[in-house]
Amino acid sequence: MTLSSRIFFSKTITLLKPRFLFYPFSTHHHKHDAVIHRFRFSVNQHSLLRDLNSVKDRPLAAFGLFRWAEKQSGFHGGYIFMRSVYRFMEKAIDAKIDGVVLDVLVTGAVRGGGGNNLEVSVKLLDLLLWVFTKKSVLEKCLRIFYKMIHNGLLPDVENCNRILRLLRDRNMMNGTKEFYSVMVVCGVRPTIVTYNTMLDSFCKQGEVEQAMELLYMMPKLGCDPNDVSYNILVNAWSRKRDFVRAKELIEEMLKLGLKVSAYTYNPLVCGYCEKGMFGKVDDLGVEMSDSRALPTVSTYNAVMDGLCKSGRVIDATGFLDIMESKNLKPDLVSYNTLIDGYSKLGHLREAFSLFGKLIKKNLVPNVVTYNTLIDGFCRLGDLDDARRMKDYMIRHGPHPDVFTFTILVWGFYKMGNLSMAKELFDEMQHRGLQPDCFAYRTRRVGELKFGDPSAEAFGMQEEIEAKGFPLDLITYNVVINGLCKLGNLDEADKLVQEMLYNGIVPDHVTYTSIIHGHLMAELLEEARDLFDKMKEKGISPSVVTYTVLIHSHAVGGMLNHAIAYLNEMENKDVLPNVITYNALINGFCKEGKMDEAYNFFRGMEKKGISANKYTYTILINENCNLWHWQHWQEALRLYREMLDREIEPDSCTHSALLKHLRKDYKSQAVKLLENVISGSE
Repeated sequence: MTLSSRIFFSKTITLLKPRFLFYPFSTHHHKHDAVIHRFRFSVNQHSLLRDLNSVKDRPLAAFGLFRWAEKQSGFHGGYIFMRSVYRFMEKAIDAKIDGVVLDVLVTGAVRGGGGNNLEVSVKLLDLLLWVFTKKSVLEKCLRIFYKMIHNGLLPDVENCNRILRLLRDRNMMNGTKEFYSVMVVCGVRPTIVTYNTMLDSFCKQGEVEQAMELLYMMPKLGCDPNDVSYNILVNAWSRKRDFVRAKELIEEMLKLGLKVSAYTYNPLVCGYCEKGMFGKVDDLGVEMSDSRALPTVSTYNAVMDGLCKSGRVIDATGFLDIMESKNLKPDLVSYNTLIDGYSKLGHLREAFSLFGKLIKKNLVPNVVTYNTLIDGFCRLGDLDDARRMKDYMIRHGPHPDVFTFTILVWGFYKMGNLSMAKELFDEMQHRGLQPDCFAYRTRRVGELKFGDPSAEAFGMQEEIEAKGFPLDLITYNVVINGLCKLGNLDEADKLVQEMLYNGIVPDHVTYTSIIHGHLMAELLEEARDLFDKMKEKGISPSVVTYTVLIHSHAVGGMLNHAIAYLNEMENKDVLPNVITYNALINGFCKEGKMDEAYNFFRGMEKKGISANKYTYTILINENCNLWHWQHWQEALRLYREMLDREIEPDSCTHSALLKHLRKDYKSQAVKLLENVISGSE
């Protein structure tokens, strides 16, 4: 090489315009390698990094420069260099030349004969793999992994763990198992992260027993489980409602000296709360304190949610003070949970009071907060305020979502305003919101229950299918429920047969709808047969199933059957709710058995189930039916108690109080009620 040639080449490297070096590698990389082999000299890494950074927006040029530098004496691919090359890798991916980069790196590693070239190429392949895992491009990750393995190059285990997590997050269990097997067979040594990812994958697919096998196999594989391993399994068993297995694992953790925390206990707390097992929750609280596993805001939120769903909203509200006394700040979920609890009870004054408090705490209400309040208005039939709140969201944010409109659509259907329900459904689409399957189901149920079921509701099926929502279990259940409420049991049965033909197995909701349909048609014996058939098929009845059976038998005077269903549900840990007890109290009242009715009234309160306006109205109504002075006094006492508990009486309550009074006495009775309300009586 002449001196002038050397000077020219040196300048082109400095100026980064060596046009003869950077051909497209898909066609000219062999020629390119031959050229740079002739010009080998010592590389200054700092200069190289500077030069690479200056062409970071030209990944093909940067890669050509790197490949040239890699072959020079004195080149070392250290940490700082690799970190700088990372940006180039991202640009290569964005420029869609990562395939070229991959092929050249693998070829260089295989042909390099080991040493520095091999080490640098493997590091760069791992870097490329890491970039793809960061971008969650699973297909490219797998391509790089298998190309490396096929050429005898071992990827870094951390990258393998990242790919495992991508497979897990996409619920690709078969792919996860296959990938794990390949990495182990090819010599990539699993870490605790690998095993925990596999445990989580098994659990997400419902294969908890296989996860347990892996947990106890881990020590034999040279990796002891840690607290995360056990937490994954505790969560899985809690979700399956196998609280005994979950509790056994926690006890095992304590014996092994592993750290237990709120993350360990929270799934079990959630499970107990959802089942209404608040005694067990109290026991867990003591155990957490003994184990120094301090409850988090999420722990308290779970308890509050369970209490609210059981109607114990006042008890749930007390946890705001408890959290603050423990230096924990209630979050938006805390307030949304309580707002939802009060809204469902119709106590919007308390709900809006909490809304004001969360704003004072510098928390920003989200669409869930507003949707909850809108739902509260709709439940009370205050649709004008519900719409005004929706309009406020449109003007000031957060913007309404599909669920906002779905709540309003259902509210107007329930009030019989079908035209406004359809108008709101159209407005949702006009605002660019695509109705989801739940929105379509809501509209369909509304037409079935409140509109003309023979017309629009059944014609809507074509629209639902055209939108790409398949006929699934929930859709079938919605239609079957509508048919049963219309008394069309034959058509409902045909749909059940169609479900089975399409490979969709009826669940407890399906059976409950059909049982309820038979009960409404006064076909009690057939309903009982369906109930037995349901259990024979291994389908567990829900609280709704038992409640509809209890209601129909209690109203029909068959109180022994009603009590038998109550005992059965409690023995199977299916907890009765306020509606269940109202059905029983109503049945005993109709039979004139007031002592038994009051026993159930007191019993439900002892179990933490709060009476609602219907409970009080039933008792007030029957006391007034008996029409003795002491019963009138008892009716007034119950009325006062309602007001003291901030349970709002409705028109039915007042009708029950006044229905037997002669016209000339009603004005006096109204004055008496006004005195009761004002507290002067």
